[in-house]
Amino acid sequence: MTIQIITIDGPSGSGKGTLAAKLADHYQYHLLDSGALYRLLGLSLQNKALIDALDDEPVLKQSVTIAANLDIQFKNSASGTIVLLDNQDVTQAIRTERVGELASKVAAIPALRAALVDRQHAFAQPPGLVADGRDMATSIFPQAQAKIYLTASAESRAERRVKQLQGMGLDVKISDILSNIQARDNRDMERAVAPLKPAEDAYIIDSSELNIDEVFKLMTDYVDAQLDK
Repeated sequence: MTIQIITIDGPSGSGKGTLAAKLADHYQYHLLDSGALYRLLGLSLQNKALIDALDDEPVLKQSVTIAANLDIQFKNSASGTIVLLDNQDVTQAIRTERVGELASKVAAIPALRAALVDRQHAFAQPPGLVADGRDMATSIFPQAQAKIYLTASAESRAERRVKQLQGMGLDVKISDILSNIQARDNRDMERAVAPLKPAEDAYIIDSSELNIDEVFKLMTDYVDAQLDK
């Protein structure tokens, strides 16, 4: 049985996570939030006081072992997906700006990326998968039948992120969020391994001036056409 794979790549704050979940529900496919894996690894390495010493060979080797054996669970609940790390609920913790920065840091290290590849491949199960990330189409699932690259201006992404964080009760400044987004974009696009970029055959959507429903319609029209081939 052929496993249908839909990839959604793009920069932080473009809406990938929300739309990937909607697509997975729409098609009744499995869902891979690859960004969550990197956030969980970053958080784990921070908890173990290793994150600032990754240029030390023994520490990096230890970190690779941790990456390959992360104790993580994704559990569905009425309020959404609950994420557990070492049996602790870290659903909110992994969505903070700090952990996002940690994720971008570990994602730039080839040995740590390699350690998470097999874990990502394991999510591809029948009948299909929606994979959300930075390099799903270009590196992890180049055989995907439908490849989407979702982007938006840094300014519009910063505005969305501020609203999201304020909704969580956090006091944030848009100038700080915009600076973080721009720095993360540069880090993701300039890293040596699997840099952030659209696959050559990706369908590119700029969501700067579009709402979720409009983007979702564009996505499903494209995916339906690809899966019918």
